[in-house]
Amino acid sequence: MKAHTQRLLLAMMLLIATGSAFAQENVPATPEQPDTVVARPKPDLMHRIGNFFTRYFKDFNETDTSYIEPQHYNYAFMMQNTNTYETYRLRSKSGQSIHFAPKPTYRIGPFFGWRWIFLGYTFDISHITNTSNKKEFDISLYSNLMCVDLYYRKTGTDYLIRQIDFNDGAGKRKLHGVAFDGLNVGITGVNLHYIFNHKRFSYPAAFSQSTVQRRSCGSALAGFGYTRHSISLDHERLQEVVGKAMANNVDGQQEARIDSGLMFRQVHYTDLSMSGGYAYNWVFAHNWLLAASLSLAVGYKRATGDLRKDELTILHDFSFKNVVLDGTGRLGIVWNNTKWFAGMSTIVHSYSFRKQQFSTNNNFGYLNFYVGFNFNRKKGH
Repeated sequence: MKAHTQRLLLAMMLLIATGSAFAQENVPATPEQPDTVVARPKPDLMHRIGNFFTRYFKDFNETDTSYIEPQHYNYAFMMQNTNTYETYRLRSKSGQSIHFAPKPTYRIGPFFGWRWIFLGYTFDISHITNTSNKKEFDISLYSNLMCVDLYYRKTGTDYLIRQIDFNDGAGKRKLHGVAFDGLNVGITGVNLHYIFNHKRFSYPAAFSQSTVQRRSCGSALAGFGYTRHSISLDHERLQEVVGKAMANNVDGQQEARIDSGLMFRQVHYTDLSMSGGYAYNWVFAHNWLLAASLSLAVGYKRATGDLRKDELTILHDFSFKNVVLDGTGRLGIVWNNTKWFAGMSTIVHSYSFRKQQFSTNNNFGYLNFYVGFNFNRKKGH
C-alpha cells in the first residue's frame, strides 16, 4: 500500500511538471523573457484595404429578412417596354420663353438579369422608318446599399414647339405643335444615392425585382451627381419658323421677334451636386409594392457660351457660376411572388440653370412596363 501511494505521488508530480512546461511554452512574453516572444506580423496596407472593402461590400446583400425576402434564384428574364419623354424650356431676361418637346419614343426589348444587375436592349418602334441622330444610353444599378444612374442622351431633330410666349399672347395658338429642327441637346451624367436604412428598405424590390419587400419601410437618401450639358440653338432658323407661322396674323399685331437673349448658338455647362431625400416602400397587399422616392440636389454649375451682341448689351463669351436646385423622382408599382413578377416604374430627372440674361429648364424621364420570371433556383432556397 505504501509503495502504491509513492507511485501515485510520483505520477502526479510528473503530470504537474509536464503541464507546467506546456503552460510555459504558451505564456505571453514578459520583459524578463524577451527571447520567448514570437511577434505576430501586422497586416500590410493592401491587406487592410482588402479587409475594409470585404466588410463593406458584405452590406450589399445583408438584410433583415423580416422586412426583405432575399432573391431565391440566380437569373431572371423579362420583356420591357420603355417610353421616353423630354421637355426643354428656354427663357430670356425679358420673360420671353419657348417650350420644346420632342416626339415621344416607344421601345421594347428583352432583358437578362443576374442578382441585382439587369442588362438588355430595346428597339425603337416609333422611329423604324425615320432617320434621326437621336442617341440614348441609360443604365440603373440598384443594390441594398446604393443605387447608381448612368445616362448619355443626344437628342434628334424632331422637336416640336409646345408653347411660346412673347409677353403679349401672340403666337400661342399659331405655333403650338410646329416642328423645329434647330435645337440639339446633349446630356451625360451619373447620379449616386446612398441608402441609410438599407437592411430593412429595398430599392431592388421596387426597381430591379431582385428581392421582395415584405413589410413597409422607408429610408433617408444622400448622394452626389455629375452632369455635362450642351445646348445648340439655330436662332436664325427659329426666327424663320416663327415668321412663317405668324405670316397670316390678322390681329393687327406686329411681327413677333425672338428676344436677343435667346440668340445664342451654343452653351455648355457642368453640374456638380449634393443631394438628399427620402424613399418609402408601401406593402399594401401580399406580393404587392408601391414605391416612391424624391431627391433634391443643390447643384453648382459653370457654363460658357456665345450670345449675340445687341444694341444695348454685349454678351459675347458669356460665362457664369450659379447654384440652383435640381431633382430626381422615382415611382414604381410591382407584383412579385419570387418566381414571376410584373409592374411599372418611372424615373424623372430635372435640371436647370438661371442667370439674369438667360435660363433653361430640362426635364426627361422614362416610363417602363415589364413582365418576367426568375429561374435557376439557388441551393438551399
